[in-house]
Amino acid sequence: MEAPAGVLMIACGALAREILDITKQLPAGAVELTCLPAIWHNHPEKIVPGLKQKIDAAKKSGRNVVVIYGDCGTGGAIDAYLESESIPRIPGPHCYEMFLGKPDFDAEMEAELGTFFLTDYMVRHFERLVMKGMGLRQHPQLRDMYFGNYKRVLYIAQTEDPALVAKARAAAAMLALDFDYRFAGYGAFTNFIGAASQTANAVNS
Repeated sequence: MEAPAGVLMIACGALAREILDITKQLPAGAVELTCLPAIWHNHPEKIVPGLKQKIDAAKKSGRNVVVIYGDCGTGGAIDAYLESESIPRIPGPHCYEMFLGKPDFDAEMEAELGTFFLTDYMVRHFERLVMKGMGLRQHPQLRDMYFGNYKRVLYIAQTEDPALVAKARAAAAMLALDFDYRFAGYGAFTNFIGAASQTANAVNS
C-alpha cells in the first residue's frame, strides 16, 4: 500500500488555529494536522503516551511525521522519546520562544525575568485556563502564591486584533501585573511547517 504523500503533523491543540492558517497556504494534501488536547499542559504526564499512540498508528501506515510541541512541562521526556523514534520536532523549549524567536525572547527575559506570557490562544481562554483552571476565581488569595514573583504580562500576539489586546490588558489587570504587547505573527512555525512539507514531498516523489 502506498503511503500518503503529505506529512502528518502532531501538535498541541493550543496551536491548531495558527497551524491550520499556515497550512492553508500550502498545496492541498501537503499536510495533515492532528492534535493532542491543549489541556494536557496541566497534565504533562499524558503527552508522551499520547504522542506514542499517534506515532505508532502513523508508522503502521508509513506516514512521515513531525511534532509541533515544546517541552510543555515533561522535563525532557518528549525529546527523549522523539529522538528514540527519529521524529523531528520544531526547535525551542516552548511556543513563546517559537513565536518570538530566540533572540527576541531572550531579550524580553533579560529585560524582565518576572514575565507571564500570553498568546492568542491563552488570551481567548484566559478565564478557563487561568482564572478557573488555576483556582483564582474561587480562591483569589492564590494570586500571590502563583504570581507574587511576576512583574508583568507580555502578550505575544499572532494576530492584530484590538479585541484580543483589550482582553489581554484586562487579564493583566486581574493578575495585578503590568502589561506589554508584542506582535509576533507566526514566528518560526511558518518556515518549519513549509520545510517539513517540502521534505515529505521530496521523499515521496
